[in-house]
Amino acid sequence: MSSSAATAVGIQRLINKCLEETAHCRMSPHSAARVVVVGAGLAGLSAASTLVKAGFQHIQVLEAMGRPGGRVYTTRPFGQNVIELGANWIHGQEANPLFLLAQEQGLLLEERGSASIMCLPGSVTPRDYFFRESRRQLPVDEVEQVCSFFSGLTSRAFESELEPRHSSQSLGGYLDEEFAQSPLAASEDGARVFEWCKRSECTDEASSSLYEVSASQLGHYVALEGGFFNSLGPGGYQALADTLLDNLPPGAVLCDRPVHSIHWALQEEKNHTCPVRVLCQGGQCFMADHVIVTVPLGFLKENAVAMFEPALPKSKADAIERLGFGTVDKIYLRFEDRFWPHDCAGIQLVWDAGPEDEEVYQHSQSEGGAWRDMWYKKICGFDTVARHPTVLCGWITGREAQHMESLDEKIVGEVCVRMLRSFTGWSVPEPAQVLMSKWGSERFVRGSYTYPPPGVDAVREHTALAAPLPLPCEAGYSQAKPLQVLFAGEATHANFYTTTHGAYMTGIREAQRLIDLYADSEPDSYNE
Repeated sequence: MSSSAATAVGIQRLINKCLEETAHCRMSPHSAARVVVVGAGLAGLSAASTLVKAGFQHIQVLEAMGRPGGRVYTTRPFGQNVIELGANWIHGQEANPLFLLAQEQGLLLEERGSASIMCLPGSVTPRDYFFRESRRQLPVDEVEQVCSFFSGLTSRAFESELEPRHSSQSLGGYLDEEFAQSPLAASEDGARVFEWCKRSECTDEASSSLYEVSASQLGHYVALEGGFFNSLGPGGYQALADTLLDNLPPGAVLCDRPVHSIHWALQEEKNHTCPVRVLCQGGQCFMADHVIVTVPLGFLKENAVAMFEPALPKSKADAIERLGFGTVDKIYLRFEDRFWPHDCAGIQLVWDAGPEDEEVYQHSQSEGGAWRDMWYKKICGFDTVARHPTVLCGWITGREAQHMESLDEKIVGEVCVRMLRSFTGWSVPEPAQVLMSKWGSERFVRGSYTYPPPGVDAVREHTALAAPLPLPCEAGYSQAKPLQVLFAGEATHANFYTTTHGAYMTGIREAQRLIDLYADSEPDSYNE
């Protein structure tokens, strides 16, 4: 028997076993409706928590990784204080449900001062030390001038105030064109700092380059007022996830349960009436009335074609392909002793020819894989870390981040120390520990968060990705139960993509769809 035939037989056996075990599955009022949630990140946990609170009694969350939290990943590798390998901040305070939840649960760190400052890429203060390759430290006022100008340009993009001529440009192209008309461009230092600003902005956009991000589509992103609340308390971001986990009954979340396939629109058969079958790689099978898919866009890009039967509609498949999903990684360096001045909040690296210079970028696109030899140039700098007086954190994005993930931690640490010594001229010791995130390599994630590429109608694609299958009374499914497959996660929010509160809100959004469905129908109305 061929391997493909053996696989098909194995899957059929799983299906038969699943049908035997779930013969009692039937269309029911919400208290008996079976809902499977795929993914235990903030979207999945908020969906499950909302449904449980609404009286749904059969909720099963399947998490592929060995822990709940998804792209929230709180660790303690350097002692009792937390290090965030994933999500770091609550983005904004006003009307932010995660901020309100953290505040309500007493999870915010209220103290101020250096102990509560988190490394924040792109946020420049007078306490940041900027160094050129020549070891010359740049004057604070010159750096602030360029960073302020850059901030004004990006604000125009985010506030949809771009002139029509920029509508089809990349963010990098728009920024270059505007900067070239500024007196700041005449200064060599100014041009170099501007490249640093673009490199830093790549971290916010999760992109390999700003030349791969749409300028005009950024206007759909909504920044909540109140700024970043940069430091959660001693529980870190995981404490927020734990608050949602506490709302769920024992056994509701199963880890190490990667989903192999989702079969929906099943025809009613003698021994089952559930329209959705979820098969796990380990052999388990779950029948459901509804499944809420909250896996990252990066995972969908790699697996959606094989994951769904019948296949996803073209509009959704196109959205998965067209939206961008990039990698953002952190490199933590722990030293035995602090070697940087106490008034220094970050050591920023200003290259003579950085990867966000247009010519450098264009050359790297045509030279094959030679950019890998200069992967470290994508690191913006090394920032201090809250509650860790001898730890620095470097940020790296895009293809360079993915390449870094393939390297040994010892090698990455050596490269980082070599850069710190070269730029500052300080006596920099070898790190006692090196810790890297690897979101691009994580096979159940494949990146960090979403961005809009040039030429993409982002709102249309986010909306298509969020659309449930099938809608009530949708053509071709008039006799089928509606909302069999629903989608949540930051990539499904047109205004709050990239954010944790966006993920959290989409989980609630999809749960509310089901709550409304059962509220608007008589018990067993779809089973008549």
